[in-house]
Amino acid sequence: MLRKIVDYKKLSHDLAALLIESYPDGYGDEDIIVFKNLQGAYVEAVEIKTEDTIYLVKISKSLADFISNFDDTIEKELEERPEPVLEEADSPEFELDSEMDYDFEDDMD
Repeated sequence: MLRKIVDYKKLSHDLAALLIESYPDGYGDEDIIVFKNLQGAYVEAVEIKTEDTIYLVKISKSLADFISNFDDTIEKELEERPEPVLEEADSPEFELDSEMDYDFEDDMD
């Protein structure tokens, strides 16, 4: 399995949703993984898994706020997107001439 370390601010919407699904009530001390990075500094993270990747999402002071405000943020983003307008197919360019006589036998040679 591939392993990645990522800051929560750089998560895609799908991974952010998986983070929220994995920790619906927030994370606790037992969920935190502590390790040293290449610079020797300690890093705290929580784990989320997909089919092919294990992500360690770095914890910062604002991650808890992110988790608690995630639903509101997604709703605001969806509200800001304009609804696509579909054209109706009543225009003449979409009409078929039902009286046209097609000779399919000639086309099959």
